[in-house]
Amino acid sequence: MSKVVDARGLSCPQPVIMTLDEIKAGNERELEVLVDTDTSRENVSRAAEHQGWTIADVVEDGSGYKVIIKKD
Repeated sequence: MSKVVDARGLSCPQPVIMTLDEIKAGNERELEVLVDTDTSRENVSRAAEHQGWTIADVVEDGSGYKVIIKKD
């Protein structure tokens, strides 16, 4: 089971910072990042890819997005 980073309701750069903190902690190979704006989805995706992670899936749930990122 992947760790969930719930950044809903937060403005950038907070979702990016929270995601990068989890990536840098190095404890997970998969993260689910919950965000509620297009800007946060794009910024989190870009930051994760910059760290060498892959965007496995992006699921829109009506109130936001679940961005699933993985480290191979």
